[in-house]
Amino acid sequence: MWLYLAVLVGFYFFCRWYRERQTVDKLTEKYVFITGCDSGFGNQLARQLDTQGMRVLAACLTQKGAEELDRISSERLKTIILDITKTESVEAATEWVREQVEGKELWGLVNNAGIVSPMAPNEWLTKDDFMKVLEVNLLGTIDVTLHMLPLVRKAQGRVVNVTSTAGRIAFSGGGYSPSKFALEAFSDSLRRELHPFGVKVSIIEPGAFNTGIGDIIVENSRILWSRLPDEVKKIYGEKYIEEFLKSFTQYKYGVSSNLYPVTDAMEHALTSCYPRSRYAVGWDAKCVFIPLTYLPASLGDYVTTLHLPKPSGTLY
Repeated sequence: MWLYLAVLVGFYFFCRWYRERQTVDKLTEKYVFITGCDSGFGNQLARQLDTQGMRVLAACLTQKGAEELDRISSERLKTIILDITKTESVEAATEWVREQVEGKELWGLVNNAGIVSPMAPNEWLTKDDFMKVLEVNLLGTIDVTLHMLPLVRKAQGRVVNVTSTAGRIAFSGGGYSPSKFALEAFSDSLRRELHPFGVKVSIIEPGAFNTGIGDIIVENSRILWSRLPDEVKKIYGEKYIEEFLKSFTQYKYGVSSNLYPVTDAMEHALTSCYPRSRYAVGWDAKCVFIPLTYLPASLGDYVTTLHLPKPSGTLY
């Protein structure tokens, strides 16, 4: 009996392996629009697809980022400045994409742009701090998707949304996890709605990768701490902020700087005939964070707070 079961399981994984390696035709004629290409995952994906001959339309937030990407890429890759929090900027980018594809379809949309900070204890933050993150990670992404959707639907193409394991289990305060939780929901509903049109929607859920966010969190946390009322500082204590900053300063030494597992997952979602609905990327995503979502909340609370210091100041 066990032998038959092993053969059945082996056959299933072989079929899945074979199926997922079937790629779409004429990739060199496909246009892909990627947001957040100044650095990190978006920058590497743009260069990765460009070297394989695909038509990359890369959106950067800054002129410097666009110029640097232009410098190191082929003439096929085109860049544009895009602030996804501004609808007029999104509208202009949409018209630019229409011009670039020259009557053809937009095969792929990769919603990669996102920010992580301010990330700190919720009590340290204001509504505006939450909105700063939500405007980019959620509302801006939705705005880009809604504008580009007619082009992608015409191509029966792909939408790839970059969320996070923090969209499955929250590990810190601030707007990052709420934005990623909501983006997961938006992606799920979009996938079901677009299925009849032949459009496939995939979610990329990276674990911890070193994209330079640790230094950004530290810088912003210092500013947040400095503006706190004295009574709140006493409750947490000076040791708390020191340990909190130290955990993110050391963050980059404890995670991988190899971004290819993430960009390879993005590429597969764009080029495979049978992309997955979800790609969990990184050993921590597959072995720790996502499994924790199926276990008792008390266990998840324990694991996700191990890195956080304990308040040491006056409680009252």
